[in-house]
Amino acid sequence: MVATGAVVAPAEKPAASSGHYRRSWAGWGFLAPFALVFALVFLAPIAYSIYLSVFQDKLIGGNSFVGLDNYKQALTDAAFYDSIWRVSLFLVVQVPIMLFLALLAALAIDGGRLYGASLFRISIFLPYAVPAVVATLMWGFMYGSQFGLVGSINDFFGISLPDPLSPTWVLASIGNIVTWEFVGYNMLIFYAALRVIPVSLYEAAAIDGASEVRIIRAIKLPAIRGALVIATIFSIIGSFQLFNEPNILQNVAPNAISTQYTPNFYAYSLSFSGQQYNYSATIAIIMGLLTMAVAYVVQLRGMRKAL
Repeated sequence: MVATGAVVAPAEKPAASSGHYRRSWAGWGFLAPFALVFALVFLAPIAYSIYLSVFQDKLIGGNSFVGLDNYKQALTDAAFYDSIWRVSLFLVVQVPIMLFLALLAALAIDGGRLYGASLFRISIFLPYAVPAVVATLMWGFMYGSQFGLVGSINDFFGISLPDPLSPTWVLASIGNIVTWEFVGYNMLIFYAALRVIPVSLYEAAAIDGASEVRIIRAIKLPAIRGALVIATIFSIIGSFQLFNEPNILQNVAPNAISTQYTPNFYAYSLSFSGQQYNYSATIAIIMGLLTMAVAYVVQLRGMRKAL
């Protein structure tokens, strides 16, 4: 028996076992391969680009540190501003059209009233499986007013269709190629989001006598808002990274597509044709920051509306 009022000493905490530390280091061990690859293929190139952007290769003195001089030059570069304006116009026009078509396709498949839905889904997604280079070459051939589909239509019907590879229409032609390639990809994002909507919501809507249009507006669209935001962000990033299509089409439309047609094409031309590696790295860093800022704003606005 313990005497009344006696103070019992608290039990000492057992010392941390060596197994606890082994488990802690085991977690870092699993993380290490990813961290190493991430540092080598993501962080290291960015750090090296930043390093290049603060130097300049001069005739006298060689590669010299110039601080922010390259950034100041980029901010006054008319060719750079022209390329940004072009991809911004491309983004504002092409992305909404592409996402709208993808959303329509996803809603049509999810509605369950489309005959041959599986074939329809595969047919729309199939262009995404075609490499961008192959797709651009294929469309470039069809666009040809002298040798391609447009030229054949002109000769057969005796008409004169607008040249898709002319300076006036080439940006719209590129937008058509990108839309054809990525409608299926975005459709799958929307369709996957639609498939996880609880069936109970549809049953409640049916009891209330809601029409299909009402169901889309009140249930489906709010439920896939997150998917819409993600697809929009991916599309924004893709628009600012536009490179393959203008680079390949330049061979058949040299008068319509210049080496500074898009920011990525401009940076590529500066680096590989002009040997201006430092200024090219500066353009790449600025475009990376601009893309990140625009995508972040879209994410904030999209998620805020979702809440």
